[in-house]
Amino acid sequence: MRLTIIAFGQKLPHWVDAGFDDYARRMPPEARIELVELKPEERGTRAVAQILEREAARVEAALPKGALPIVLDERGKAPGTAELARWMAGWLADGSQPAFIIGSADGLDARIKQRAAKTLALSALTLPHGLARVLLAEQLYRAWSLLHNHPYHRE
Repeated sequence: MRLTIIAFGQKLPHWVDAGFDDYARRMPPEARIELVELKPEERGTRAVAQILEREAARVEAALPKGALPIVLDERGKAPGTAELARWMAGWLADGSQPAFIIGSADGLDARIKQRAAKTLALSALTLPHGLARVLLAEQLYRAWSLLHNHPYHRE
């Protein structure tokens, strides 16, 4: 299974890359995390709707063929670790290739949200996008460790 994270933002602080890379490296080959970084649209004087529409085209182009799109949004479902592990078990069982989509500073276009199989909230708080990347990678590793009785996760 490939877990793709599609995220806007490039040249983030070193701690973001270090944190993300640490958890991505821990994943086994059968559940690897792949990061696809997209350049945000220039803000300038364009309307937010126009910016989001252009960014949506970038997301659609970056989605792997046959991927199961999962949008990250603070208004989505906030599963506990055990529930996320159950989702992961289902993806492993049915061969799904989830693609987690983290929007830009203005969020995501409605067509990306409508296309999503799930809308996932990491928190009710609005998180910096770099931190969301690290937190998502950690939770995916935690879910995998729970499924495989690895001692990383403790109840």
